[in-house]
Amino acid sequence: MTPLLRLAHVSKRFAPHVGITDRLAAWLGAPVETRTVYAVDDVSLTIGKGEVLGLVGESGCGKSTLARIVAGIHAPSSGEALYDGMAVMSSARQPVKTLTKIQMIFQDPFASLDPRLRIGETIAEGPLAHRLVTRAGAPDYVRDWLAAVGLPGDAAERFPHQFSGGQRQRVAIARALAMKPDLLVCDEPIASLDVSIQAQIVNLFLKLKRELSLAMLFISHDLGVVRHISDRVAIMYLGRIVESGPTPEIYRSPRHPYTKALLDSVPKLTVDGTDVVSFKPIEGELPSPLNPPSGCHFHLRCTFAQPRCKVDAPRLDHASQAVACHYPL
Repeated sequence: MTPLLRLAHVSKRFAPHVGITDRLAAWLGAPVETRTVYAVDDVSLTIGKGEVLGLVGESGCGKSTLARIVAGIHAPSSGEALYDGMAVMSSARQPVKTLTKIQMIFQDPFASLDPRLRIGETIAEGPLAHRLVTRAGAPDYVRDWLAAVGLPGDAAERFPHQFSGGQRQRVAIARALAMKPDLLVCDEPIASLDVSIQAQIVNLFLKLKRELSLAMLFISHDLGVVRHISDRVAIMYLGRIVESGPTPEIYRSPRHPYTKALLDSVPKLTVDGTDVVSFKPIEGELPSPLNPPSGCHFHLRCTFAQPRCKVDAPRLDHASQAVACHYPL
């Protein structure tokens, strides 16, 4: 079966902007440092119809950049992103205008909503532009989607600043759903919310997944939420996918040392006579994408690293629980 989304060897590099000062320095013969940021490095993955893929990794590992490539906001530097067999980006490195079936929900709902537009205008703008609804039918259309995310119909007349953080995120979800997508790209959609509100939004995503059969790329650093909502999980480290597979298998027996370190770093409550909270933080710092380590990117922090890991970058194998490690657990 052809997957709904396929990323094939996608990489994204950001070259620093060379300003007037740098140009003047170069003209005078002074050295100008122009290091490249390797945000995403040779990533291949698929998402099937109705499937939720959780993408997990530390901050700065390239998750948001990958999400923007999937949504057509960034063009990959190399490789290709295909939605239902069609390139997300055209040959001119422009988003395909007819591709409306991928919608994105951003981390900060206040920053992603136009403060000058009423909520009803925000939700109706996309469907009207793509002729999914008539102008006469737009008010009822908006109220239906507001009801779908648990908001009253009169919310359409209010502005974003009149809502709480959780309500604004529901508005952002309604705006995405109003385009009738097949794939939602959720970039840390609950990270900026209180814990009690997070639970409501996660339950809303589960309801939408069940009722609408939506496929999702769900990005989060919260391993508990990812375990609860995802069918499969991909673990990302410094721009590379180091392990992927069915959620139960990843959590039950991780094969990559980084995956195991992530799971070990989650606080646990053990009841054995007394209540004990224990966790083991990952040692070391995430290297800079400006100067990534040679070989396996994780070898500087890995307790199982061997000399080969320093020079030879492992490739993701093709097992059901794929891992990119020379010495998997």
